[in-house]
Amino acid sequence: MDFSDFQIRRCPATAIYIPNFITSGDEQRILSHIERTPKPKWTQLLNRRLINYGGIPHPNGMLAEKIPDWLQVYVDKINNLNIFGTHNANHVLVNEYLSGQGIMPHTDGPLFHPTISTITCGSYTVLEFIDGRVNTLDHTETGPQEETNNIESFQPESSPRETAFKILLEPRSLLILKDSLYRDYLHAINEFKEDTLCDKICNYENCETTHKMGDILKRGTRISLTIRHVPKTTKMKLKFC
Repeated sequence: MDFSDFQIRRCPATAIYIPNFITSGDEQRILSHIERTPKPKWTQLLNRRLINYGGIPHPNGMLAEKIPDWLQVYVDKINNLNIFGTHNANHVLVNEYLSGQGIMPHTDGPLFHPTISTITCGSYTVLEFIDGRVNTLDHTETGPQEETNNIESFQPESSPRETAFKILLEPRSLLILKDSLYRDYLHAINEFKEDTLCDKICNYENCETTHKMGDILKRGTRISLTIRHVPKTTKMKLKFC
């Protein structure tokens, strides 16, 4: 697929933003499945809750698990874009953010193919980017495995945090990050209940809805599907230390 019409030109390489990547019907089906997910499948964190589908990434290898058929439909839509080279996506991280919840600056870490794709459902959000090359960051600091159930490198709370730019994510949109944005930048979501749109948002022209600086958007509950490729997998049971 030619992404030239969807590339965000006002930020470093490379961010691709596709509005209405899924239909309203798709969105409702996803939200319905998520709503019916049994509580024990969720991992509850202080500022969000999450589910891993396809396995739990681990430095020793991810024990591969079957992704549910209803979710595999959207994994296949991503695979049809050929964004992982010769590989296919094999892992989905589902995050649920209530209004006022967010996530601290982080990178997705070395366990994934250096391209990530995220489908947004329910509510919009604003994703902030911090240049890890100019901020004093500890890229190796990782949240405890039992807390995150996912390997991500987080910025310590006390470190400087200057936002380089922001991307507005609309419901049903797809965001693809790769190259320098994956390698050199951290991304975060502030714990706000509403956002005042500003000149740091770099994808106004890519959005489906016309927005302008100064607009105030109120957040609702957002479900994100982060679809990735984990290169190192195993079908054998592993002993995790």
